Amino acid sequence: MSDGANAIFGDLPAKSSTMIEVPVGAGDALGTKIHRLSAVSIVSERLATELAGSSETALVVGGDCGVEYAAVSHALTPDTCVVWFDAHPDLHSPESSESGAFSGMVLGALLGRADDELRAGGVTPGSPVVDAARVVLVGTRTFDDAEDAFVDESGITSVSALDLDPAEVVEAVAATGATSIYVHVDLDVLDPGDFDGLLDPQPFGLAPATLVATIGALRERFALVGAGICSFAPASAAAAGDDLGTILRLVGALAR
Repeated sequence: MSDGANAIFGDLPAKSSTMIEVPVGAGDALGTKIHRLSAVSIVSERLATELAGSSETALVVGGDCGVEYAAVSHALTPDTCVVWFDAHPDLHSPESSESGAFSGMVLGALLGRADDELRAGGVTPGSPVVDAARVVLVGTRTFDDAEDAFVDESGITSVSALDLDPAEVVEAVAATGATSIYVHVDLDVLDPGDFDGLLDPQPFGLAPATLVATIGALRERFALVGAGICSFAPASAAAAGDDLGTILRLVGALAR
């Protein structure tokens, strides 16, 4: 993912782009169930500080989905719907996650499911906490049992990748009553037949054109308060170029 993030960074406008350095080393769980929590804490703090220095709408490029914790927390307003384009819902709590990877619990953390563990690692939980009624999962198709149960319990809306119509996503967001959106894009929402550089490819995903069109339709209806693109994992730095055209179209749809 380092190669992927650097490849995207190289194609962004230099004057309006900033690199947040990730600490070298494995990191430490700090006695919690969140793997590498010390690294999560440092990245979260550095990103939050950078975002606080500007009033402009930010596009945050990861890394894995863990960077979205600070990004969403910074951008969220009481009228914001978090639109989560991702093959995975990332809704685990520290207790339900078998891997302990923060990337698999970041949306759960934004919903307040990891507050005690985050505090133990020096991460101040986001405020306000994301409301489950203002979350729409899009293209999500790989749920662990615990995540599936939480979706049923919380009533989170999910829009299938199968024959997705952009208008369906717009209607789902409108039904939350939100007037603004934060758009998270984990690139594994895309079908692996259309995009190579995926960290965890899952079949039956979105076509790139459908994803771009859906973001465009959302932008026509709602104000954008922030966005993120994560998990670009090309096989090598040289291979990154094969997918950059698609990524730049996504950037264009989010930053227009």
